[in-house]
Amino acid sequence: MRASRLVSLLLLLQTRGRLTAAELAAELEVSERTIHRDVEALSASGVPIYAERGVHGGIRLVDGYRTRLTGMTGEEAEALFLSGLPGPAAELGLGTVVAAAQLKVLASLPPELRTRASRLVERFHLDAGDWFRASQPVPHLATLSDAVWNATRIAVDYDRGEGPVQRTLEPLGLVLKAGVWYVVAGVEGQIRTYRVSRVVTARQTGESFQRPADFDLAGYWADSAAAYERDVPQIDVVVRVRPDRLDRLRDAVGSAVVHEAEYLAEPDPDGWLRLRVRMGWPDEVPGRLLRAGRWVEVLAPPDIRARVGATARAIAERYDAGPG
Repeated sequence: MRASRLVSLLLLLQTRGRLTAAELAAELEVSERTIHRDVEALSASGVPIYAERGVHGGIRLVDGYRTRLTGMTGEEAEALFLSGLPGPAAELGLGTVVAAAQLKVLASLPPELRTRASRLVERFHLDAGDWFRASQPVPHLATLSDAVWNATRIAVDYDRGEGPVQRTLEPLGLVLKAGVWYVVAGVEGQIRTYRVSRVVTARQTGESFQRPADFDLAGYWADSAAAYERDVPQIDVVVRVRPDRLDRLRDAVGSAVVHEAEYLAEPDPDGWLRLRVRMGWPDEVPGRLLRAGRWVEVLAPPDIRARVGATARAIAERYDAGPG
């Protein structure tokens, strides 16, 4: 039963910390693809679980997150997870039975678990969409997570680009967006979003604060993300890419950009694909396209093509000159 496997996966991560998909697959006797699907299902339900890339990467829970599922019976654990996961419930054909079971299960939980279950969805939101792909160091994530969990103010030095500024935050939630962590916090009566990687220092003040009763983290994030994407300056770029290297373009500009690209019917002498892609932040576009290497050529607009060419020539000249 998938619900039972989801519970086992969560308990493995809680007791052992970071595990790779291969290790989890071996423990649960399923494929790695199944593990990735289970992680996506748990994330969609509000469980603060995420994957880190790299040699030392793996799947883990957000620092500070704990549950007492080990103190529940198997039936209670499965019922609780089904009540939070519409996907598995639908797959098992339980339909509206889950809605009635949810109230009964929550009423039977120990008070601490009941409170934490409701706080989880309020304070942690994982957005699996694709803005930026590179992961970033976040040494103060655990401190911020603890402040979010316990509703305590935290004093930070935040790097805005011109140097750090001091802020006292009332952290309301953490959001993981395509490998980048953000903290949503109240500051001087306003709710703002800060990139966790730009937090230079973080210090607990020990002062509690009252969370806004009507604050909806997922709703706030959806609205602010839509506003952000709407206001970002955009530019249309025509590129040609070798068909079997389309993944290099995805890595360079993002899967969402390629998914929404317009495929042009113009003939190509080498049989390459021609696409019109819409990209944000025009000043950053040449650098991002260069990441695709020789498998992608910029055709238009002329100024973007010229900037990519100039940068490529400068790189070639640097290497032709030998070590400096």
